[in-house]
Amino acid sequence: MTVAVEKLRGSSWIAGVASSSGGASFHGYNPVDGSRLEPAYASASPAEVDSAVAVAEEAAGFLAASSGKDRAKLLRAIADGIDAAAEALIVRANLETALPRPRLTGEVGRTSNQLRLFAGVIEEGSWVNARIDTADPARMPPKPDVRSMLRPLGPVVVFGASNFPLAFSVAGGDTASALAAGNPVIVKAHPAHPGTSELVAQIIVEAVKANGFPAGTFALLFDAGHEVGAKLVQHPAVRAVGFTGSFRGGRALMDLAAKREVPIPVYAEMGSTNPVFILPGALKTKSEALAVGLHQSFTLGGGQFCTKPGMVFVEDQHAADFTAKLRGSVAESPSFSLLTEGIARVYGEGIEERGKLATVTGTKSDEGFAAQGTLLEVGADAFLADKHLSEEVFGPTTLLVHCDSTEQMMRAARELEGHLTATVLGTDEDLAAHGELLRVLETKVGRVIFNAFPTGVEVNHAMVHGGPYPATSDGRSTSVGSLAIFRFARPVAYQGLPQFALPMELRDENPLGLHRLWNGSFEK
Repeated sequence: MTVAVEKLRGSSWIAGVASSSGGASFHGYNPVDGSRLEPAYASASPAEVDSAVAVAEEAAGFLAASSGKDRAKLLRAIADGIDAAAEALIVRANLETALPRPRLTGEVGRTSNQLRLFAGVIEEGSWVNARIDTADPARMPPKPDVRSMLRPLGPVVVFGASNFPLAFSVAGGDTASALAAGNPVIVKAHPAHPGTSELVAQIIVEAVKANGFPAGTFALLFDAGHEVGAKLVQHPAVRAVGFTGSFRGGRALMDLAAKREVPIPVYAEMGSTNPVFILPGALKTKSEALAVGLHQSFTLGGGQFCTKPGMVFVEDQHAADFTAKLRGSVAESPSFSLLTEGIARVYGEGIEERGKLATVTGTKSDEGFAAQGTLLEVGADAFLADKHLSEEVFGPTTLLVHCDSTEQMMRAARELEGHLTATVLGTDEDLAAHGELLRVLETKVGRVIFNAFPTGVEVNHAMVHGGPYPATSDGRSTSVGSLAIFRFARPVAYQGLPQFALPMELRDENPLGLHRLWNGSFEK
């Protein structure tokens, strides 16, 4: 399917049409030189927010009743449209983010591929977790017929992320998983890349229309500040929220949702420092290669990845060559264009503040939205004495923590808060000797990695991109991979209903050919 991308209008998109009520305006900016990009975008008005939610609520019944095959067609149509518009998306995203073309080309592919991943999941259909316990009237007391499956929640609000203008934005993983589960979606675009957001919204709007879904299936709203997002989360018809961003932003949304008359779940990914533990065998055999790899990982994309390795633990007696090479790599590091003026400012403030407690390698850059790669170093005792040092600094920096012994490294591991990932670099012998470290780390993170750096998240069925609080609001979930669909569905049981009144997934003849739990045994 080929979808024509319309001219940018600087408007929100509600019920399938461009909408602008003349709210507060803002622009995207080119991070390389700080220049303003056209067109201007208007913040959605309270009336537009109400309108977007109202049409989403109207569409919710249609989506809940739609088949997995029909929703799969919609997701594939969106994916085809994104692929067809790849060049226009890359050009605009490059202007708004300064992310290089190869990175954005890969992100286009990731965005369309994850849409197709969810299309395959819902087309096959067994994700609904159908469970059937048939009646036994002869039992005392009589056993009723009870059947259950997952059903969609209703309108879902998705917040676009700053650091992934495509894969975690308008048609990103939250939108894909929510639509796949049968929910209408309202996206609050990130103001850092409004043009890219509008281009993708036009593709989704066209796909919704072409595949016979109601116009309320999708909406895109802009906001220069936080008012639109807050109103969406508090709207009584909204049933769930997906968010990727800062801890401060995610926590604010969690609090708003909890204070509602009817609280709703907020699935927030709120940042992570992603600890790395380099064990003695690795330091002895490949210290320089590890230093080069670490530097490349924490500066990749200007360090603006939620999986960036933000703190690294080594035992000093084995780490001299590694530390020297790492310092040299950082000293020669070029500057990086960060995504927004605000990110660049907060990065500079974070380095300056931590520099009062740690040794700093790297120089300061004041050009545009630029930042210099920086290495912070601190002893384990000082690290353990000040939790502030373990907090995320979003940008091209990492904290090297020098440990006197394995016991001190283990103490640091036990003191960690929740993170998305933890990495162990070592030999097989190291791993066998540090079994307790693995047991500790699996209680702290959603993904434990061996002998690879954490930047980069494969989108597949097994991936877990989540972790205990404060990395996410709910460590039982993931925002990447097909498991993400379960965030936007809830179990419903049907007792004693006749066959014709049951959902197709729960009927005796199994017309959809699903894998189901029938009286305690999985069968098809």
